[in-house]
Amino acid sequence: MPRVGTETTTPRGYTAHKEELLTRLRRVEGQVRGVQRMVEEDRWCPDVLAQVAAVQAALDAVSAGLVEDHARHCVIGGPEDAREERTDELMAAIKRLMRRG
Repeated sequence: MPRVGTETTTPRGYTAHKEELLTRLRRVEGQVRGVQRMVEEDRWCPDVLAQVAAVQAALDAVSAGLVEDHARHCVIGGPEDAREERTDELMAAIKRLMRRG
């Protein structure tokens, strides 16, 4: 059974910020390549770990923005009869995010 709002023609909560989101993700991609380069160059572990932490923080910021957009657009701004299901989906996604490590 498809989840509520999974059809591809429905605008997503992040649609208004899509370019900003893509820019952030490209920046994260560059940071990850930088970490890879640091490992290839046998850089000092604490420096590599600092960059890994920066990548994680950048992804956390992306995640927080997506959560907020989904809550505002799809849960609060969505059809009233779908709010409970969409809230459950949002909470499940947040729980998956929190299970890192």
